[in-house]
Amino acid sequence: MVGSSRTASRIAVIMGGPSVEREVSLSTGRECATALKEAGFEVVEVDADRDLPARLSEISPDVVFNALHGRWGEDGCVQGLLEWLRLPYTHSGVLASSLAMDKERSKSAYRAAGLPVVESVLAPRDEVRARHVMAPPYVVKPNNEGSSVGVYLVQEVANGPPQLSDEMPETVMVEAYAPGRELTTTVMGDRALTVTDILTDGWYDYDAKYKPGGSRHVVPAEVPQEIFDACMEYALRAHQVLGCRGLSRTDFRWDETRGLGGLILLETNTQPGMTPTSLSPEQAQVVGLSFPDLCRWMVEDASCDR
Repeated sequence: MVGSSRTASRIAVIMGGPSVEREVSLSTGRECATALKEAGFEVVEVDADRDLPARLSEISPDVVFNALHGRWGEDGCVQGLLEWLRLPYTHSGVLASSLAMDKERSKSAYRAAGLPVVESVLAPRDEVRARHVMAPPYVVKPNNEGSSVGVYLVQEVANGPPQLSDEMPETVMVEAYAPGRELTTTVMGDRALTVTDILTDGWYDYDAKYKPGGSRHVVPAEVPQEIFDACMEYALRAHQVLGCRGLSRTDFRWDETRGLGGLILLETNTQPGMTPTSLSPEQAQVVGLSFPDLCRWMVEDASCDR
């Protein structure tokens, strides 16, 4: 754990990397680097490549701020590298990162903890192309990507199965479609912050998440107190069940025609985006924590013991 008195600590912000979410990661990294400088830290920005171990050894940072997204950056891989280098780093450790990125295994953990999730199966890509592996409507997505990358929505009126891109993995997740409003809650350490209602003109896809104007956020969400409280409780429980550390964000769908029974947990993101349009910094701001102060807290929470 890094002490709060070490305001002159050298921070390496790792960003970019080889995943399909590279551009979002670069945006997150630049925003966080700017905020950390404003908070009084010495900051070195690092575009993560194969020479990352050598670069970090050369920089010798006190803390690594992990601004990577997607595979390799938030699935336990870089976390294992940082553990081996004995460098304190932000966000979750190896096990929680790997578990949260694997959607089917994380849902098994949610089920075991009594958290509400929808039916899902893993199926070969070619089989999903050939037939409906479950009754529509359903969603097809990679089992280990984030940010709505490669998501297909198969409507109830669909005449045939989805023609998945060859870029989709050989095994995909097929998940029953959960209708309703898109809600999300950030957890910071042992505290759930608030609930956001995400409004879009259509599917909450990659562009809706990251392009300016792609979605509108109502925060705190204007939902019944029972639903608000359940989101806060479920997000904290999901954070704890997966063994998360630092910041996480859990996403929900809520079918308001079914009351509390219509609230479904979708997934937990162990490294929420921190771009100008991102949800977690916005929630922190609503509860009185500025973006530089949030980044400072994440540095002070850094560890390399998992």
